[in-house]
Amino acid sequence: MVDISVNGEPRAIPPGHTVAALLGTLGLDPRKVAVERNEAIVSRSQYEATPLDPGDQIEIVHFIGGG
Repeated sequence: MVDISVNGEPRAIPPGHTVAALLGTLGLDPRKVAVERNEAIVSRSQYEATPLDPGDQIEIVHFIGGG
């Protein structure tokens, strides 16, 4: 397992996990969140191609609609 931080909480994930896989594991719709990896925004088009490494700091922000 690989240890990362998601929104300040420690989490262990399988080696080779990507941002997209993490979102799937968390049950999050990739169209409704923004992801930051180590203080850099990850483009939605790169979720599948962005691997997660030991010690990564991930912040996930949910979009909330309304009016």
